[in-house]
Amino acid sequence: MKRFPGSDILWTVIWISGLAAVMAWDSAYLNAPAFAQVQEAFLHSMIAGVVTVVLALCFGWIAGVALYFFEQRRSGWAGVLRFKLDLIRSMPQILGLLTGYVLLTFFLDRGIIATQTGQLLWTSFVISIFLFIEVADVIIERIHHYAASDFVPAMLGCGIGEGRIVNVEILWRNCRAHLLNKAVSVFGMAIFLQCSVDFVVSVGLSTDVNLTNVPVTLGSLLAKIDSKQDVLAMGIVFTDPSYLPNLFVRHLQGVSTAFVIIFTLLCIARISEGIAKRYRL
Repeated sequence: MKRFPGSDILWTVIWISGLAAVMAWDSAYLNAPAFAQVQEAFLHSMIAGVVTVVLALCFGWIAGVALYFFEQRRSGWAGVLRFKLDLIRSMPQILGLLTGYVLLTFFLDRGIIATQTGQLLWTSFVISIFLFIEVADVIIERIHHYAASDFVPAMLGCGIGEGRIVNVEILWRNCRAHLLNKAVSVFGMAIFLQCSVDFVVSVGLSTDVNLTNVPVTLGSLLAKIDSKQDVLAMGIVFTDPSYLPNLFVRHLQGVSTAFVIIFTLLCIARISEGIAKRYRL
């Protein structure tokens, strides 16, 4: 009996194929400068998303393991750490990200961050601060799940150190599927938050700062006047359906950018669901 791939693999293929089709179409019908901007914006957004995932996993792992050991030793640091985690959790993400962008403009003004790479890393760092809580919650839940069984006492009886039990035996060997699923979810949330805040910030920034200092992303590209006019042109289709073909030739920059954002978020959500089904999480 032929075995079909899981939905996570299927949606990964759909995502890559869809993006390749969009880029191929843009290369044929979009002018060279605009096409270069679309490629650059997509690359910057993906890089920032991946860096955010790596930072969120590192911060979440450290916070989750540290909280477990503090609680085991009944240390007062457990209450301090939990309070800080709850404080970050209670803060609206959009407000925190906007504060991070205010600091970025301050750094740009003072020349503290001068390169586009530094700006992308700062953006990823700020987003990861508000997303690593998701990873920490998963890690804490999985550690407590195994600690409540005979898994940890049996390992301790064999002379295995508690640090190795938690970091290697529990998290690395038995919880990689959970962490993979959470990493995919964090990636999707990172792209969504980055596009949302970049759009708002790009509309509010001065033209000089926006054009010369800030690296273009999918969100900031969508905020450009050409892209906004392209998206608004979609409304013409409701009154004049015959105008539809023109969207894919004359208004490609805005339509392509909006499609890539929506299509990417949809595929990532489906990939995450597929991973959960595959490993029965």
